[in-house]
Amino acid sequence: MMPHQELNIRWDRCRNLLRELAPQAGGLFVFSRLNIYYLTGTFGNGLLWLPLDGEPVFLCRRGFERAKIESPLKKVFTFYSYKDVEPTLQDAGVALSKTIAVEMGGLSWMLGNSFSKYLPGREFVSGDRVLSICRSKKTAWELERLRTAGKRHEVCLVEKLPGLLKPGMTELEIGHVISDLFFREGHHGILRMENYGEEVYQGHIAVGESGNYPSVFNGPLGLRGIHPAVPHMGSHEVSWQPGTPLSIDNGYTLEGYQTDKTQIYWLGERKSIPEGVRRAHDFCIDIQAWVAQHLKPGALPSDIWAHCSAAAEKQGWNEGFMGLGKNKVGFVGHGIGLAVDEYPALAKGFDRPLEEGMVIAVEPKMGISGVGMVGVENTFEVTAKGGKSLTGEQYEIICLKA
Repeated sequence: MMPHQELNIRWDRCRNLLRELAPQAGGLFVFSRLNIYYLTGTFGNGLLWLPLDGEPVFLCRRGFERAKIESPLKKVFTFYSYKDVEPTLQDAGVALSKTIAVEMGGLSWMLGNSFSKYLPGREFVSGDRVLSICRSKKTAWELERLRTAGKRHEVCLVEKLPGLLKPGMTELEIGHVISDLFFREGHHGILRMENYGEEVYQGHIAVGESGNYPSVFNGPLGLRGIHPAVPHMGSHEVSWQPGTPLSIDNGYTLEGYQTDKTQIYWLGERKSIPEGVRRAHDFCIDIQAWVAQHLKPGALPSDIWAHCSAAAEKQGWNEGFMGLGKNKVGFVGHGIGLAVDEYPALAKGFDRPLEEGMVIAVEPKMGISGVGMVGVENTFEVTAKGGKSLTGEQYEIICLKA
């Protein structure tokens, strides 16, 4: 069970951000299961009312008995329809404010209209930014889980996976090996995305030019996937042959908290790696080092991105930096925790300063035509001394015998 003290820390931070970002609101309604878990400790189906003062109230549509077992919340009630929300809260002694912040991304348009219909005469403002910024700064309890996940992630990709890879394996076979290894090492088996409609399973496994294959995923690494209906993991038609890179970009989950790491492997001796490929990878390592040095409280994510983008252009790497062609993305990192794609992104427009305790996946990568993709990604904790890698310090290409 999540400690009540842990939830108090999260509620207080959320309330402080609510006063800053939506000062007219008297509280916040939360709808998505992930944010309900974050604020209650149970993955329930329903909605949470977080007032500026007083105990939060969880109205549970399904999983009431489970919520009573798992959550330390005192006020947990059942409800059937949105028309029951206000009467149920009134029965619990809770009065709703005239202006209410709501998690607008947590409901479909249809359900949002239905919810607002049963609370007439009230003004609704967005509380999504409050929630995303709240979750971006991890508590000590969260960091403990992320650090453990990062260590296990490193063991899997750096220490154990190389001995399981063989020449001629298909991307999909490699995916099966990774899946088995990760589960044996304690991976909890699910990766979560927050952007609407975005999905991921295990991560990307791309051999050679698969790394530049047109992608539907908001990331730089291309992916053929299993099938057009399941563009995840890797293809059964593409096998790993000597003289080609294998790019593995995947996540590791422990108690809901995820780390992100990319490791590049090469089938052949190190001297067989073309000079241009080595230089591209070294550039990515240098960029990661610069970013890590600047992951300090007060730094602006937008400034970090501007430096990286300018460095790629100045040093002649602009064409493939952060993706080749239409796969190019406008960020070099992203927040991570309960979801892979959390706030903030290291990108233009993210001008709120970093805070100590944020966790950022830094992923400078390079698409090379005719070769595939190289580069690095590791999950870093923001500290006063700069970014601390939670997923190890092995950044070089790992070479295996052909």
